[in-house]
Amino acid sequence: MDIFFFLNAAGLGLGLAMDAFSVSMANGLSEPAMKTRKAAGIALVFALFQTAMPLIGWYCVHSIAEAFAAFRPAIPWIALVLLLFIGGKMLVEGMRGGADREMREKKATGMAALLLQGVATSIDALSVGFTIAELSAPEALSEALVIGGVTFCVCFAGVFIGKKFGTKLAGKAGILGGVILILIGIEIFVSGILGG
Repeated sequence: MDIFFFLNAAGLGLGLAMDAFSVSMANGLSEPAMKTRKAAGIALVFALFQTAMPLIGWYCVHSIAEAFAAFRPAIPWIALVLLLFIGGKMLVEGMRGGADREMREKKATGMAALLLQGVATSIDALSVGFTIAELSAPEALSEALVIGGVTFCVCFAGVFIGKKFGTKLAGKAGILGGVILILIGIEIFVSGILGG
C-alpha cells in the first residue's frame, strides 16, 4: 500500500459520501439547534455504513458472489423507497408546523431515521466490493476505513452547513430537508437504473 492507494481510497470515499453529505445537510436543516455531539453522531452513523458496505460487498464477492449479483438490481429501488419514506415524512411534518416542531425535529434525526438514511445512502457502496475484489483482506479493510473517515468529515461538515441555512429558513427547513431527501432518492434510483 502506497500513497496512491490512500489517495484512490479517499477519492472513492468522497464520491460515495456525496449522498450522505446531502442527507446530512438535510438533517442540519431540519434541526438548526442541533448540538455538536449529535452532529458527530450523525456523521459517525453514515461513516460506519460507508465503511461496512464495501466490506460486505468484498465479502460477498469472495463467498456468495452469485446471490449478491442477483441482489444488485434491487439496490436503486431500496434506496428510493427508504428516502421517499423519510423525506415524505419530513415534508408532511414540516408542512404541519405548530408548537410541536421541536419534537418532530428530534424524530427526523432520531436513531431509527438515521439508520434508514445510513442504509439508503450507502447501499450503493456494496457495489464497491466488486471493484476492490482483487485486494487482500487487510487492503480492503484499509480502503473501507479511509472511505469511512472521509465520509465522517464530509457529513460532519454537511450537518453544520445545513444548520446554518436551517436557522435562516426557520419553519420551512423541515420542508426543504424532506424535498432534498426525496430528490436524493430519485437521483440514486435514476443513476442506478441508467448506470446498471
